[in-house]
Formats: sequence, C-alpha cells, structure tokens
Amino acid sequence: LAADYSQIELRILAHISGDENLRAAFARDEDVHRRTAAAVYGVAVQDVTSEMRAVAKTANFAIIYGVSAFGLAQQTELTVGEAREFIDTYFERYPRVKAYMDAAIRQAREEGFVSTLLGRRRFLPEIHSEHRQRREFAERTAINTPIQGTAADLIKVAMIEIHRRLAGMRSQMVLQVHDELVFDAHTDEREDVEKIVRSGMEGALKLDVPLKVDLGVGANWLEAK
Repeated sequence: LAADYSQIELRILAHISGDENLRAAFARDEDVHRRTAAAVYGVAVQDVTSEMRAVAKTANFAIIYGVSAFGLAQQTELTVGEAREFIDTYFERYPRVKAYMDAAIRQAREEGFVSTLLGRRRFLPEIHSEHRQRREFAERTAINTPIQGTAADLIKVAMIEIHRRLAGMRSQMVLQVHDELVFDAHTDEREDVEKIVRSGMEGALKLDVPLKVDLGVGANWLEAK
C-alpha cells in the first residue's frame, strides 16, 4: 500500500502565505496547476491547454523557491522575457505569496533563522554574505525551509501516529520517501490499514487548507503507485 501527500508543499504555502486565491483553489479541490495557468494566461479554466498547464506546474514549484526568469526559461519553453512576464503576472495573481517570500527573507536577515510551522529552526548566517551567490542561496533557503521543512515535520508526525495505531497488527510501515509512505499490508487488514493511513496522514497537522492523500494498493510498490 502506497500513500502519497497530494501537492503538499503548495498546500503548506497556501496556509503560510494566507493567499486567498491559492487557498480557494485547494478548498474547491481544483487542479491548482490548471487554475494557476488560467489566472496567469487570463483564460477560462476549461480553455487551459496541456502546454499552459505544464508551464504553470513548473512555475508553481519553481517560483516559490526563488527561481529567476532565466531559471524558469531553462525549465520551460519560455524565453527569458516571457518567463519574466509570467513571474510578474503570477505575483499579481497571488500577491500574498510574494509577501510571504519577502517576509521570509526579511526574517532571516533580522533574526538569523527561519522556522517550520512546528518550530524547527534553520539558521542562515550566509544571508549577510558579501558573496552574491551564497547570499542568494541563503535567500532561497529562507523561502523554502518553512515549506519543505514543514512537509518533513508533517510526515514524521503522521508516521508516529500511524505506527502507534498499527501496533498489534501484522501490517507494517516499511518505507518513507519524501512525502510518500509505503506499507506491507496483509489482505485481511487492508481496509483497516487504509483508514489508519489516510486519517493519520490527513490529520497530522491542522492547516487552513485540506490535506489530501492519494492511496494505491498493488502486489508491489510499482503497482501500488
């Protein structure tokens, strides 16, 4: 049995930033990449092409980690000018995402660290480096640590709770890979394991957007995915 958090980093971003547009997309269980494409390209959701969605998906993850127009152009088929325009429009549509990014960098400069939602700190002394590349790396780290770090904290909380609830069962949790958990589930325990895993993962942390888990079962990990 394989259980995978759905778009966990973007959901955490929606919670941390408080961006109404991003939160609304998750509250309505929309395809957030399609919604982003519609917002940035100025078209109806049903008119978003697969190419538009692909660019928006790349941007959704890249922009929140401080990617430049040049970096986004390298990851997509956009020119540098088009990528710059895309980023500018993205921040117009999701203004509180930009406000969060600026605030994270400001906190790192003023306090020397940033924190996950559960309070785990990452210190960033190189935020004051005279070396531009080191300083910019520290700025990107300040932005993504609260997001990626919270995702790491979240799945550990889920693992502890699931492990506790599996006590006495033959099924076992065997592997964690990023935001996915893998289990050896006995056939006669399958339904109970699914309930335990889903509730344990989706209830691990209370966010302002719902947590969602994609769950699959198969004879091996490949089939389960």
